[in-house]
Amino acid sequence: MYNALTTQRILSIDAFRGITILVMIFVNELAGVQGIPLWMKHMPADADAMTFVDMVFPAFLFIVGMSIPFAINNRLSKGDNIGQLQLHILFRTIGLIVLGVFMVNAEGGYNEEAMGMSIALWSLLFYAGVILIWNVYTFKSKAVIYALRVIGIALLLVLAFIYKGGEDGTQSLTPQWWGILGLIGWAYLIACILCQLLNGKLIAIIVAIGVCILFYAAGRSSMADSSSVMRWMSGQTGHATHTAIVLCGIAVSLMFFDTKQKRSDSQRFMFVFTFAAVIFIAGFVLRPHYTISKIYATPTWSLYSAGFCSLIFAFLYWLIDLKKISSWTAFFKPAASNPLLTYIIPFILYALFKLLHIEWPDLFYQGTVGVIWSAIYAIAIMAFVIGLNKLKIKLQL
Repeated sequence: MYNALTTQRILSIDAFRGITILVMIFVNELAGVQGIPLWMKHMPADADAMTFVDMVFPAFLFIVGMSIPFAINNRLSKGDNIGQLQLHILFRTIGLIVLGVFMVNAEGGYNEEAMGMSIALWSLLFYAGVILIWNVYTFKSKAVIYALRVIGIALLLVLAFIYKGGEDGTQSLTPQWWGILGLIGWAYLIACILCQLLNGKLIAIIVAIGVCILFYAAGRSSMADSSSVMRWMSGQTGHATHTAIVLCGIAVSLMFFDTKQKRSDSQRFMFVFTFAAVIFIAGFVLRPHYTISKIYATPTWSLYSAGFCSLIFAFLYWLIDLKKISSWTAFFKPAASNPLLTYIIPFILYALFKLLHIEWPDLFYQGTVGVIWSAIYAIAIMAFVIGLNKLKIKLQL
């Protein structure tokens, strides 16, 4: 064990994950709405600003970080050796990257004529393969489970072969960019490696956050083109700041839940508030050099986002786990325990509606009505996941 973490279920982590998923669905649907305030949209790359919409992705990264110490301890407590633990981490990373690459190629750059099928049908077959591979099966026959997963893998391989992109239809399935899930996968992998190398030591994790920011600075410096190593670093700066956010989540988990440190509740909150203040100040100091930009994954954006996430979680932990005001979190629990399925459901529906030529009225994407519709849609998706959980449909990487 790297850390002596509490074995109790932390409801506030689940609630934070569930709330983030709800907001993610809401803002994704809201992206197509016209006539809404600027603060409800993603900021342009060069705006030197951010809204709550630009915090959804870093909130996912932060929660991934909060879960890593618990996940590592859980695997080790079940008897995994170091090699088995690394394989588990690697397979999860590969799964996230594969999902990200497929989803990105379904968003644009495809050539339906060269593929011989619509992108909507291709996408639905892809999601069918995803469910076959990563569904948590409850029946006992391992042979049937393996067969279903092999079918899913074969389906993805066939779809990868079928895929054609570009105007001439000669481009194959490629990482145009890694996609949200792929970026989470890379940050998860790097953070897991660092967490283990640093033996889960809080101070070392905080130092690693600083190293990630320095890596970004080096990659964006005037020397970035001076050598092949520097050019490589220039291309990895986004991964560095994403990893910094994950490491911030790890740090907050250790501040609150590492029982080796005999801290009172007030001391734990003071640690987190101090940590949040420090990274806010760091972001402020760096802002003259690096503008706030989600698109460019700047240190200011990552540090401000991690600071807000730290404070939001501290409030949720106080409200839910300490004050026991938790009955309202039941709505979020199914999505929080089934985040991958919840994430892909809107994409499945989009592909299905496109295949069936179903379109919502234009009124749903205008002004106040569009905002209300986006909120109803997000709540409906969350409720739909509750039904899927009752049907024993759950995805797990």
